[in-house]
Amino acid sequence: MQDVISGLWVAVATPLDAAGVVDHDALVKHCQWLLANDCDGLALFGTTGEGPSFGSSERLAAAEAVLQAGIPAARISLGTGTSAIPETVALTRGALALGLMHTLIVPPFYFRDVSEQGIEDAFAAIIDGVGSDRLRATLYHIPQVSGIAIPAAVLGRLRARYGKLVAGVKDSTVTGDLKNFKEFRQAAPECGCVVGLEVDIWRALALGGTGSINGMSNVVPKLVRAMFRRAEAEVDMRNAANLLAGLPFAPAVKSAMAARTGDAAWRAVRPPLRPIDPAVGGRIAASLAEIEAKATA
Repeated sequence: MQDVISGLWVAVATPLDAAGVVDHDALVKHCQWLLANDCDGLALFGTTGEGPSFGSSERLAAAEAVLQAGIPAARISLGTGTSAIPETVALTRGALALGLMHTLIVPPFYFRDVSEQGIEDAFAAIIDGVGSDRLRATLYHIPQVSGIAIPAAVLGRLRARYGKLVAGVKDSTVTGDLKNFKEFRQAAPECGCVVGLEVDIWRALALGGTGSINGMSNVVPKLVRAMFRRAEAEVDMRNAANLLAGLPFAPAVKSAMAARTGDAAWRAVRPPLRPIDPAVGGRIAASLAEIEAKATA
């Protein structure tokens, strides 16, 4: 068992059919394409995958479809965080029952005025409720979306208390100086520490990080992989990321995917998100392809 998430993992976008239901066939096809294009693993139903917009049964059914297609459980992580601890526990247990071990867990996010101890209590209740030594939980720190920051001290205490069950943390903050990432590394140096921001990958690796879970790999995986190999790739990666600046990220990624694949169904998002102008997606896809080709030539 790989205890921590390492390498290039994709925050996989979730395809929908005409009825707004997860399209398992399209999801499997996309996951296979990602693994064939230099990606190491797949994070289903994170932020780019619109995770909080899908129920537990939908997430589990999609994960099962990916497993049944022959993709190893060790290369899959499932977003199981919800605003209700019992639901998170049940969903995480369901993931383990399918054979998964990696889960990405955002803290309960409805109540914003909570204490450090309250956040720790919530994660402890989830881990105790799941009650499995097979669990490898990656705590999901994305306060600009969830509204709840995970203090580094909480990660450190949970790791000391639960060992490998608290496998790591995903830092998706955008600080420009990796401040939170450094604090996580110091508080729990034995944890796997991954970043969400693609332009930070090479710096995070230099600080002892284990990799990245990111959304841009849905469309330019080879460009993102270049960030693992050479610091100079940051210029191209930053130019690519700037193409999506000011746009809602998941709809923009999906629109670019629709243009890249020629499958307009990829534009669909689940409310409350709305799709973006397909012409914008087409321009993004064309520019991304040009940047990736140049950076990987």
